[in-house]
Amino acid sequence: MKSAFVRLAVVIAASALASAPAFAQQKDFEPHVGQAGKDVIWVPTPDEVVDRMLTMAQAKPGDTVYDLGAGDGKIAIAAAKKFGARSFGIEYNPDMAKYAQRNAEKAGVSGKAQIINGDIFATDFSSATIITMYLLPSLNIKLRPTILGMRPGTRVVSHSFNMEDWTPDETSSIAGRQAYLWIVPANILGRWTFEFSIASVDKLDVTFDQRFQKIDGVAMLGSVQASLEEPMLRGADIHFAYIDGAGVRRQLDGRVQGAKMEGAFRADNGTEGRWTASKR
Repeated sequence: MKSAFVRLAVVIAASALASAPAFAQQKDFEPHVGQAGKDVIWVPTPDEVVDRMLTMAQAKPGDTVYDLGAGDGKIAIAAAKKFGARSFGIEYNPDMAKYAQRNAEKAGVSGKAQIINGDIFATDFSSATIITMYLLPSLNIKLRPTILGMRPGTRVVSHSFNMEDWTPDETSSIAGRQAYLWIVPANILGRWTFEFSIASVDKLDVTFDQRFQKIDGVAMLGSVQASLEEPMLRGADIHFAYIDGAGVRRQLDGRVQGAKMEGAFRADNGTEGRWTASKR
């Protein structure tokens, strides 16, 4: 009888040992196209679109790329591996975030590409120089105030969906898909006073109107209105020309730094110099 109990115990133990791996080993998470997320379903961005998006943004070493809604991590991985940037992906699904980080490790860029499990509306990405995203239009619009408050010159690239009345600076078509690029503009709305390094050039007051990166304005030389020509704002870089009371055209090129601007000018009469401006 004792022998029978021993044999039964061995059989039960062997059976339990044989079946243990089925419970102890959990299969790694594998995403599937169309799986539900917090606000969107997951659809991967094709490799050629990823490459075009990062090329449009002029990604390079020294950049910090944030991919909003990182999915499998391919954009963050490409930014690090092909373009040499430091990259982060923000992914709401914790299983997907771990999966994406494993992909970064397999690609050999885990030291430069990090996938964060988080909410794009609650995670700080203010250090980004480049933002990439493949979200729904409503989410782009919800993110827009945050993006417009970022450092002027930040590049933003969206796959497929635009930002309504914020016109992109560049649009590209790839294999039937669209990619849109915006450059976050400086805020220059209001009245500015320009002073010049040459005493013979009078002060200039310009009241700028602004709608995102599109600007216009009224220039005044004392009480005389001057003609403002070809105003352009790209990030923090500003360019415009005006014609003074003597009919001399001056081209101003400079950079916005908060409530200050500075740059260089050249005139049709051959004079050149520097200028500074302050917001009033």
